[in-house]
Amino acid sequence: MELPELKALQVEVKDHVAEVTLLGPGKGNAQGPDFWRELPIVFRAIDADPEIRAVVLTGSGKNFTYGLDLPAMMGGWADILGGEALAGPRTKFLGELRELQASVTSLADCRKPVIAAVHGWCIGGGVDVITAADIRLASADAKFSVREVKVAIVADLGSLQRLSGIVGEGHLRELAFTGKDIDAARAERIGLVNDVYPDQEAVLAAARELAAEIAGNPPLVVQGTKDVLNQQREPKVAEGLRYVGAWNSAFLPSKDLGEAVTAFMQRRPPEFKGE
Repeated sequence: MELPELKALQVEVKDHVAEVTLLGPGKGNAQGPDFWRELPIVFRAIDADPEIRAVVLTGSGKNFTYGLDLPAMMGGWADILGGEALAGPRTKFLGELRELQASVTSLADCRKPVIAAVHGWCIGGGVDVITAADIRLASADAKFSVREVKVAIVADLGSLQRLSGIVGEGHLRELAFTGKDIDAARAERIGLVNDVYPDQEAVLAAARELAAEIAGNPPLVVQGTKDVLNQQREPKVAEGLRYVGAWNSAFLPSKDLGEAVTAFMQRRPPEFKGE
C-alpha cells in the first residue's frame, strides 16, 4: 500500500491488519483540515489493498479525539457564520460539508471491517467516525458526547443517521438533544460499544486480537458479509446526509452559532438566545 506523507494519521500494516492511529496535530487529536483530507485517502488505499483484511482505528496520547478542531475549521467558514450569507457562501459551505461527510463515509465504504478502539474522550466528529466503523470497543476511562448541539450546530457528519441503528431512537435523541457526556459503562449498556476494557493498552490489545480473528476468515466472504449488512443501512444514511447538508446550509448561520464560537474561544459558557 502506497500513501502520501501523512500529518494527522499514522498507518502500520502487519499480518493482514492495518492499524490507523489519529495523531492530531491539534490538542486531543482534534480533527483539523489534515485529518479530513487524509482519512478518505487512507481508507480508500486500505480498501484497494488485497493484503489487508481488517482495520484497527485508535487515537494517540490520552484521548481518541476531541472532535472537530473549531479554530482550525471555522476560519474558512467566516462568510457563513454571521447570519447574512447569500447563495454563494452557502453553496460553497455545502460543498465543503459534503466533502467532510464523504470523509467519514469512507470508513463505512471500506470493504475491510473497521474496529474502533476508543480511550479517553470521543467527542462530536469522533462519534461520527466511530459510528461509521463496524465494531466499537472502549477503555474504562472512555467518554462519549454528541456535542454539536452545545455549539449551535445540527450534527451533520453521520451520527444522527447511524446511531439509531446502533443505540436505538430513544438513546440517540437523548444524546443529540442534550449534548451530554456518557461514560464507557453507559456506552456499553446502550450498545454503543461491544465491550469495555480496563485501560488503553487493554482495549487496543483486544481490538488487535479481534482484527486478527477476522483476518483469519475467508477475506472475500468477510467483505461480502459487510457489503450485505451495509446494503440497507447506507442508502438511508446517504439520504439523511444529503438532507442535513441542505438543512445546515440553509439554517446554520445564526447569532447563536457566532456566540458558541466566541464563547469557545473565550473559554466561557455561551448564552443562546434562539437568534
